[in-house]
Amino acid sequence: MSEYCQQRTFLNANFAAKSLWMKKMGFYFIFFLCLSACNNEKAGKTEVRDASGSSAEDLLKAAVKSFPDSLPLKENLIQYYRENGNYDNALHEVNMAIKNDSLNTRLWDMKAILHAEDEDTSSAIKSFEKAVEISPSPEDVISVGTLYAETGNIKALEMADALILADKAKAKKEALFIKGLYYAAINEKLKAITYFDQCIALNYTFVYAYREKCLALYDLGKYRDALSVINRALTLQNGYEEGYYYQGKCYEKLTNIPAAITSYQTALMYAPDYIEAREALAKLGVKS
Repeated sequence: MSEYCQQRTFLNANFAAKSLWMKKMGFYFIFFLCLSACNNEKAGKTEVRDASGSSAEDLLKAAVKSFPDSLPLKENLIQYYRENGNYDNALHEVNMAIKNDSLNTRLWDMKAILHAEDEDTSSAIKSFEKAVEISPSPEDVISVGTLYAETGNIKALEMADALILADKAKAKKEALFIKGLYYAAINEKLKAITYFDQCIALNYTFVYAYREKCLALYDLGKYRDALSVINRALTLQNGYEEGYYYQGKCYEKLTNIPAAITSYQTALMYAPDYIEAREALAKLGVKS
């Protein structure tokens, strides 16, 4: 799992929805996996191979070579690299596809997501900017606006205002969230909280607004208030692992160590690879 504290933006609903299509295996990938007849252990991972000894990567690359105009096949190969953490190869394939179809916003979205997950925010912004330049969809405006906001770029406010003015976008909640993120990034926490409150007023189930409000209050040293806010988020989404992590941080500041330990352990129960929760427990002398 990537570090939660460094990638809070990419857990928001818009980005998650945008990433979702990359996670879906298409017909071709399923077809080739169905051909697989045996497994081979390599580098601690199970590498799928067919009866001839070809790996899933070999099969996907061969399929792309046989059908070079098939975007679904290219996506499957990119997704294969992505799921194996091989961002260099994934980005290479995306760049090759863009070279042949530079006006395809879907490809620019893919490139942006890969850069974001690889913690290259600057390149992710450039890719989303290109997608917006080609076709300014609300989803891409939200994505680039969110990244602007988290990096303290005042362009975030321009994106937010554009979303508010575009009635058909129906993205006022997201626009207000972007503004809140921006003001939090430039350390105007109280102003940020007003925007997160407006988000919650529009949609009381928007847990990311609760999370960001909690963090703003935490940074202001208002730990009890922060705890109250994140507790409300957890009543809305009981399995929200980030919520339990920040709940634990609040309990630590309030010197309620047993409760903090329980919160971190609950976070790990829902997300066993949550590095920050595991490290927090280790600092408290608890094995996870």
